[in-house]
Amino acid sequence: MELLNKWPKYYKKDVISHYCPGCGHGIVHRIVAELLEEMDLGRKAYLVCPAGCAVLAYHYFDFDVIESAHGRGTAIATGAKRAKPELFVISYQGDGDLSAIGTAETIHSANRGENICVVFINNAVYGMTGGQMAPTTVVGQSTMTSPEGRNPEVDGYPLHITDVVASFPGVVYAERTSVATPGGIRKTKKALRNAFETQVEGLGYSIVEVLSPCPTNWKMDPVTACKWVEEEMAKEYKPGLLTDKREEKRKEKG
Repeated sequence: MELLNKWPKYYKKDVISHYCPGCGHGIVHRIVAELLEEMDLGRKAYLVCPAGCAVLAYHYFDFDVIESAHGRGTAIATGAKRAKPELFVISYQGDGDLSAIGTAETIHSANRGENICVVFINNAVYGMTGGQMAPTTVVGQSTMTSPEGRNPEVDGYPLHITDVVASFPGVVYAERTSVATPGGIRKTKKALRNAFETQVEGLGYSIVEVLSPCPTNWKMDPVTACKWVEEEMAKEYKPGLLTDKREEKRKEKG
């Protein structure tokens, strides 16, 4: 108990970030840390960080963080939550991690309705490895491996994985937001609070997809990248609530 009483009340470390200027990861990290403090969840929080740009998330959070093999975030999160149900478990993943190599883990953990929160950062490219085309790359978007733009006849169409899992009975809360504007940041915090409350109440699986700028790999300055999220990316991935079964689940629990 003495150790718990000494635990910091603010759960983001005061360190220099490795994220590129204009990247949305730092904003979402700050929101997660703020909510853990405001909701008094930090002392039992357990975050699974991915392969990808957020691989070093443990440098920034002052609570328990574990590394996951590429794409296996929700599998690790499932094991942690089942072994210790009292933990507050977050799987923090990028689009290449969650919707490419981790598609199976994502779909089946959602279908089982695991009582975990998934924070899904969608920047439409593989960020850490140089900006290759990802499942979420939009049609016509130029990347290192699609320099003339994504061609659906060759590459298929962008994968709307959050929309897919939102249709599952076990998914209680799913929303898509953006951190490209101040208003979007406020909506992201509200959505994450709703997702966190879903797990706290034991209602089931929640996921928040966050559209995030990637100026370096998009070869844009930060301001232009934020505009591209709002003017182009949001056309493909429309922000908004995808499903909310919280009241229904509360009634089922009595």
